[in-house]
Amino acid sequence: MTNPSQAAPPSTPAAPSAPAPRPAVATLSRELADFLVELSITLNKHAIYPQSHPLLHGAVDGVANRLGMLFAGDRESLSIGVARRQLIIEGVATDPLNAVLKELAQRLHDHHVGAVKFVRGIGRDELGDALAALAIDPVRSEKPIGLDIERVGELWQHVRFFPLTYDRLQLIEDEPGGEPPSADQMASGRATQLWIGLARAALVSDTSNPAASREEADDNTALEPATVARAIDEHQREEAYDQVIVGYLLQIGEELKTAEGPEAAGLQRRVSRLVGSLKESTLERLLEMGGDKGQRRRFLLDASQGITVEAVIDLVKAASAAEGQTVSHSMLRMLSKLAHHPSSGGPRAKTDPSIRDVMRRLVDDWTLDDPNPEAYRQVLESMSSSRSAAQKQSSDAVPTEIEPERMVQIAIEVGSMGPQVRAAMVDLYKAGHAEVLLDLVERAPSEEAGAPVWQFLKRERVLEALLQLPRVDMPLVARFARRTGIEIAPTLLSAAAVFDDAKIRAQFYDLLQSLGDDVGTPVAERIPDSPPVIQRELLALIGRLGTLPSGFSAINYLANEEPLVRREAVRLLFRNPTERDETIMSALTDTDDRVVFAGLTIAQERCPPAGIELIRQRVDRGELDSQLRTMGIRIVAQLRTPSTLAWLLSYLVAEAHWPRKPKLRASTPEMLAALTMVAAYWLDDPAAETVVRLAGQSRDPEVRAKVARGRGTTTPGKASRNE
Repeated sequence: MTNPSQAAPPSTPAAPSAPAPRPAVATLSRELADFLVELSITLNKHAIYPQSHPLLHGAVDGVANRLGMLFAGDRESLSIGVARRQLIIEGVATDPLNAVLKELAQRLHDHHVGAVKFVRGIGRDELGDALAALAIDPVRSEKPIGLDIERVGELWQHVRFFPLTYDRLQLIEDEPGGEPPSADQMASGRATQLWIGLARAALVSDTSNPAASREEADDNTALEPATVARAIDEHQREEAYDQVIVGYLLQIGEELKTAEGPEAAGLQRRVSRLVGSLKESTLERLLEMGGDKGQRRRFLLDASQGITVEAVIDLVKAASAAEGQTVSHSMLRMLSKLAHHPSSGGPRAKTDPSIRDVMRRLVDDWTLDDPNPEAYRQVLESMSSSRSAAQKQSSDAVPTEIEPERMVQIAIEVGSMGPQVRAAMVDLYKAGHAEVLLDLVERAPSEEAGAPVWQFLKRERVLEALLQLPRVDMPLVARFARRTGIEIAPTLLSAAAVFDDAKIRAQFYDLLQSLGDDVGTPVAERIPDSPPVIQRELLALIGRLGTLPSGFSAINYLANEEPLVRREAVRLLFRNPTERDETIMSALTDTDDRVVFAGLTIAQERCPPAGIELIRQRVDRGELDSQLRTMGIRIVAQLRTPSTLAWLLSYLVAEAHWPRKPKLRASTPEMLAALTMVAAYWLDDPAAETVVRLAGQSRDPEVRAKVARGRGTTTPGKASRNE
């Protein structure tokens, strides 16, 4: 949690005013705080206890329940940004002095994880597998999770890890001779580490091209504020990524308020240039995620003490937009003119405190809406802009006295299209303003009125052009696609297949799913000719639809060479009752443990006799791991015959040779599973009498508890140890 801060007093007194109220402290909600603490404690238990320990099951259940409560409302995902000693969630940074949360942040950071995202629909087993992987010491593992994103993404669909692999990033440039750092260098310290963290988080935004990232790491310009700003601007918007950036900005704001010396000056210069280089829309989004209104204002007050006036004005403009334009546009225009106005001869530093003082009082007290009409406000904005008329690009359209957007808007409203209107649409499209034309279509008074503009966009194949760009604007593509309808599905499928980044393909699949269940037919037609990775993703997409495509069956993919494809095929086939038994048999014979697990999970409800015999054979041959053998033993017990009992007893009693007496086998998961089944269904069978007697006399309390449960009683004081 961040600490409250008091706004700096004005350096030049003005009209008397009441003291500024103390900003409210932005804190995590109780539900989020409890979830993070539970998550940290569970990871510690994974590191202490073996995987099969009963305490771990309860701990994972606790985390799953906490996560389920967070998804009880409209929340679709939960993103957690990771700094070295802090977590950032919903714009709030946790307290770096909190030992439990600090350890959780350190564990994620050691795994090279920059952010983690939990998606609605996560199951208990998937969560447990992910926590078990996180609990492994990254030094002892083959690869930290952040360096193995592609494999991890295939394992868990509802837990997404975002890497932090920019390990060659360097900023500290101490000269051996002890000379002071230059204007663009910073000495080692907290300010330096904060900038390193921000730059590291920003520059790993494009993980689809690691070679390019390494080139930037070798280039000295990679640490320049303009480079960092460009990385943030160009990132495909992801909440987990933005959470990390916001967390570092909040910490930098705190540091700028009190930092002094050459190191602080270097941080001030870099942050000022970063703010000035960011797009206005990007800055607005980051401030929107930066907590509530009180925290936003406190960040502005903290940052304004250490960055340039121009950067302060940029921040206030973005904050006013994030808060619904509660700051007067007239005041912002005046301050903008003052910031860009040439110096009148006096030292520039003497004027900055005065403007910062005005800025502080403005942020604290100004909450009135702009009373001016929108058109009048736009004229004033243009007049106060520092851009000269000569810098404005000329238009290739037919000369008119009004701008192209206004001309198209008027044409829609009056229902009349002519050569000048068509030229205006071409002008807007060539200038890269296809989004403006789509806005006009969506705001048209009727479907018929906006039809000519929409037909122009379709005729120019604007959507196809957007899909050819190196960085696809997915929100804009989604608007075009939903308006076009199901006919655009083949185009979107072709576009998705071009990208090597699975995260980008996932965005296309989400868009396709939003078009409705009818998208299943074109998706099914695309599967046979796709590579295995795409086949698996398309099968998963069909599985997310409400209904399967007519005539489609995944039976042919059970023999696919790729285990990932077979897993998705098994999941799909289990939705069809007529193919259930055949699918179970195919899954049980598979060489991939995850496919076998899927088959055993369904077979627990009802397994065909041939499947039970197959399970017995595979368990006896030792082809399955311990968890799968345990599941198999429980399933075999569904067939309650003397033969089944004899088979179960072979896992309970060691072979006796005269004059030795029979004895129980060592307590293993398989032995305990077999004992549970015998105690439940054959407790009074004479053939099981010896086993029941030996188990009741065992020194192992867990073994005795299995028999006690079968008799309908429990040993006092032992129940809690055997749950």
